[in-house]
Amino acid sequence: MENLNYGVIGNCRSAALVSKEGSLDWFCFPDFDSPSIFSRILDKEKGGHFSFVVSDDYTITQKYVDHTNILITTYKSDEGSFLVFDYMPHFTTTENKSYLPPEIHRYMRVISGKPKLRIEYKPRMNYAREEVEHLKFEEYIKTISKKDEDDKIYLYTSVDFDTVLNSEEFVLEESQFFLLSYNQKLVTVDLEGIHLNYERTKVYWMNWSSRSRQFEEYNELIIRSTLVLKLMAYQYSGAMLAALTTSLPESIGEVRNWDYRFCWVRDASMTIDTLFYLKHKNTAQRFIGFVKSILKERDDSFQIMYGIRGEKELTEEVLPHLSGYENSAPVRIGNAAYTQKQNDSIGYLLDVIYQYYYYAPGTLDEVEEIWEIVKKLVRMVLRDWRKPDQSIWEFRTISSHFVFSKVMSWVAIDRAAKIASLLQKDKYANAWEGAADEIKEDIITHGWKEEIQSFSQAYDNLDFDSSVLLMQTYGFIEATDERYIKTVKAIKENLLHNGLMYRYKSADDFGEPTSAFTICTFWLIEALFVIGEKEEARQIFDDLIKNANHVGLFSEDLDFETKRRLGNFPQAYSHLALINTAALFAEEKTVSQFIRA
Repeated sequence: MENLNYGVIGNCRSAALVSKEGSLDWFCFPDFDSPSIFSRILDKEKGGHFSFVVSDDYTITQKYVDHTNILITTYKSDEGSFLVFDYMPHFTTTENKSYLPPEIHRYMRVISGKPKLRIEYKPRMNYAREEVEHLKFEEYIKTISKKDEDDKIYLYTSVDFDTVLNSEEFVLEESQFFLLSYNQKLVTVDLEGIHLNYERTKVYWMNWSSRSRQFEEYNELIIRSTLVLKLMAYQYSGAMLAALTTSLPESIGEVRNWDYRFCWVRDASMTIDTLFYLKHKNTAQRFIGFVKSILKERDDSFQIMYGIRGEKELTEEVLPHLSGYENSAPVRIGNAAYTQKQNDSIGYLLDVIYQYYYYAPGTLDEVEEIWEIVKKLVRMVLRDWRKPDQSIWEFRTISSHFVFSKVMSWVAIDRAAKIASLLQKDKYANAWEGAADEIKEDIITHGWKEEIQSFSQAYDNLDFDSSVLLMQTYGFIEATDERYIKTVKAIKENLLHNGLMYRYKSADDFGEPTSAFTICTFWLIEALFVIGEKEEARQIFDDLIKNANHVGLFSEDLDFETKRRLGNFPQAYSHLALINTAALFAEEKTVSQFIRA
């Protein structure tokens, strides 16, 4: 049984999944959303990979270089031992520009003895739809698609080319390197240059991590999650990805398989909210730039999600030639959810824009530009909040008056009113405060259900839904409000199973959910914490974080019984929620120590 035991490397342009045995099993070239050249994770036979194969006598372990996104895989045996450093270069040049080429570096260092291994270099272009051929040149191996000769990649290596291409066993007697590039290199590629790029990349990530808020508890876990979130920020536009993969199933053998290599406004705004808290304003400001780019024209419509460059059409397509992860078909690229109506999305965005105005406003012209966007977003919310939508859960055939969608509509107008107050636009502030009050009254009237002593999933049902736990988080209701306390306890009673949370139990487009949605358990922990059930919250949290993989990464879902990691990976949702929840306990300790002092 596979369990998503992968590390991830990347440079804010693309990313790769490296198995615990050191195999590159997922990599899109040259960008996050480009077609894959390695996709063994989605088809063991056809997908393609780049691995180092050793005998069963070797023990293989893996970890990150502390406070970086550089992965070390260690191979040890009696005959010899060696390390592989995997990374994608990312650093700032002397001209203060970001250097993030589309390439992977694999740097091999002998530790002891004379280890033996084989190289399996098996790229498969365009999601394994195209066979390849290898051409040997003096400096590199050029791999081209047999279908399109312009689709090509370059492998530079200090290992004999035939040894690589024929997968021959060889003895590793000294340090070696592999540099896989989308472009032909214009500088000499050698071990010295590889090592220099390694050191520069290490310093970049360490410096970036050092600027984060630090905590007395769970600090290493928080730093790893922060590095994952940073890695998923597309440098060239400011867009934030929801995850780095496509079609990893929420449940084995089912069809809840989706492409998450896009920027959902909801997920991105939640991520930026967390990065603001961690003191990473630059990443947050780049996202504001992305928002400006997608809403630059006054007649631009608002979508729930965009491509990483702001693309509006994200046509969904099935790849029938791939068997899927653990044979869980279909494999999809693109995502039809971009056409959906989800009334909660603008609330997260205006919450982040409010923080931008409060903590990191730009120049006057930028502030004025964002103000126009705020007014436009408010008009959209006031037009749509009374209408049904497809909810935070993106139901494909179900539309209703979902309580949490209404709550986030309130958040949108509430934050807009606060922005107007900051800008001394009192007329707008007063009008929007009145509109927010109207939305709030509607939610209290139609969302609270005496029959279940809880806020329900939707106005017209009595179902429980984890999303309403966030009512307090976004300031809609006080933690001391009896209705919220009862809601938290009722949702826990009905949706918590084996220490993990269902999103909801009611049937959706594909039947009843069968796996736990990781972020929902974090939401329950926070809700229990704020209503005073701190000991129980801590216990659930400590049990939950045991489900991280061997290098501290979380997926979208977990199996209730086996705790197997499922869904797209790594998942921004899971990691931002981990940070926010861990900070509750870490900061409480700091406060209590301060009081005792």
